[in-house]
Amino acid sequence: MSPIEIHQFPCLQDNYGYLVHDRETGVTAAIDTPDAAAILAALDGRGWRLTHILNTHHHADHAGGNLELKRRTGCRIVGPRADAQRIPGIDTEVGDGDAFELGAHRVEVLDTPGHTRGHIVYLFPDDGAAFVGDTLFAMGCGRLFEGTPVQMWTSLQKILRWPDATRLYCAHEYTQANGRFAVTVEPGNAALVERVADVARARAAGNPTIPTTVALEKATNPFLRPSSRGLRETIGMVGASDVEVFARTRALKDAF
Repeated sequence: MSPIEIHQFPCLQDNYGYLVHDRETGVTAAIDTPDAAAILAALDGRGWRLTHILNTHHHADHAGGNLELKRRTGCRIVGPRADAQRIPGIDTEVGDGDAFELGAHRVEVLDTPGHTRGHIVYLFPDDGAAFVGDTLFAMGCGRLFEGTPVQMWTSLQKILRWPDATRLYCAHEYTQANGRFAVTVEPGNAALVERVADVARARAAGNPTIPTTVALEKATNPFLRPSSRGLRETIGMVGASDVEVFARTRALKDAF
C-alpha cells in the first residue's frame, strides 16, 4: 500500500485546507471545508476528484463549504455524531472509537470536545498522520467556546498517547502568536525558546509551520505540559492538579 498523499494549502486569513488522496483507488477527501473555491482550485491543480469531506466540527471556517462542494462533486460528508445537526449536508455520523476505510487507508475517530461540544479528530495510524482541527495547535490549543477545561484536557491527553512521530495537521497558522505566549509561561524551556526562533525564521521566509509532531508538542506546547515545574512556578500553581494548571494556562492565553 502506498502512503496517503496529503496536499496542504493556505486559505481564508489563516486557515489551512487539506486534501487527502489515496493513489490506488483515487479516493480524495477534504479535511474540513474552509473555502470551497480554494478547495476546488486545489483539486483541479492536482487532477483529483473529491469523494469525501471529513469535518472536525461545525464552525463556518470548517464546514462552510460543505454544501457547495457536495453540490459540485456529489461527495459524501462525514462528521461528528455528537454535533450532526450542525454539520451541513452530513451523510455519515462518526464518534469516539469508530474506524473506517478511506480508500485503502484506515481512519480512526476520536471525540475531542472542548473547543466545541462535538469536535472530533481523524487519525491515520498506518500513515502516522492526524488531522486535529481546532483541538490542538502548534504550541497552542483551541479556545473553550463550548466545553470545559476538564473536557479539553481529557481530549488533549488522547493526542498525547499517539506515537511521538505522528504528524499533526492543525487547521490554522497560529504558531508564531502561540509561541509568543508560550515563552511567557515557560521562559526556562530551552527547547521552546529555540522553537520560537525557528518559527520566526520560517514565517519570515513565508513557510508554513504545520505539520508539527506529537514529540515537538510534548516538548514545547504549554497546554500539553501542566506537569512542568517551570510552568507551574511561573504561573504560581506548584501544588495544583494538572487540569487546574491547564485551566489557568488557557485563561492566561485568553487574556494575552
